[in-house]
Amino acid sequence: MTEIRPRRSALYMPGSNARALEKARSLPADVVILDLEDAVAPDAKETARAQVSAAVTAGGFGPREVIVRVNGLDTPWGEEDLAAAIACVPDAILLPKVSTPAVLATVGRRLATAGAPHKIRIWAMVETPLAILNIAEIAAAAADQATRLECFVMGTNDLAKETGARLVPGRAPMLPWLATSLAAARAHGLSILDGVYNNLSDADGFAAECAEGRDMGFDGKTLIHPGQIAAANAAFAPEEAEVAHARAIIAAFDAPENAGKGAINLDGRMVERLHAAMARRTVSLAEAIAARE
Repeated sequence: MTEIRPRRSALYMPGSNARALEKARSLPADVVILDLEDAVAPDAKETARAQVSAAVTAGGFGPREVIVRVNGLDTPWGEEDLAAAIACVPDAILLPKVSTPAVLATVGRRLATAGAPHKIRIWAMVETPLAILNIAEIAAAAADQATRLECFVMGTNDLAKETGARLVPGRAPMLPWLATSLAAARAHGLSILDGVYNNLSDADGFAAECAEGRDMGFDGKTLIHPGQIAAANAAFAPEEAEVAHARAIIAAFDAPENAGKGAINLDGRMVERLHAAMARRTVSLAEAIAARE
């Protein structure tokens, strides 16, 4: 089984805020996204780039995945952002507004030319109508190892802006886009993170949206405030009863008398081999979370 990395919580941290960058080293988020794009004003872009480069180079983030979100290559800051991100060697570089596979190929060539270490992966924001229309082709780009594509990140605020869809409880206008993106990601072996929740004073609404994302199959949720970390971590972690049931399924299929069976009766319910595979993933995720914490 491929190594499972918990990505329950992915917190955006503005690269222009030195205090936030320092705080990122101690927060219980699985992922920290050091942002050079939306969270940074134009006149602070160069300062943010220098501060993020220094922070990533210095390290000290422990088990957290460190991601640098750059500005698009079609902006005045994109090329220098990408070069700086490659030089400081984060776990991944997050590309904004990936609407076609072409940008992934371009960035892949940049990484190869720069001799970027293989550990640097590429994450892609899904946040434009064109991205939704092209999502299968974008996900399929992962087959080209040169693209290093590993994860989709839903940009629901930008999707709302570009489409006119309303951000309402339950997200009915966006569910088809979220589900289509998730299916494309899974079809090509990618991770995928849900979009942000904007109302920091609505803890119940945030918990409900986390539960919705978990039930849809997302690996975790992107966050805009440290106060959202605990709820996201709880929502996207397997519950104790779920892990116990998964272990029971694994044990049942591992029993000698069930070695050749494709389906068995477990506590009055039919369980198939596919459920055993799902159970092993659940246990692996729980163990990865326990090892991290």
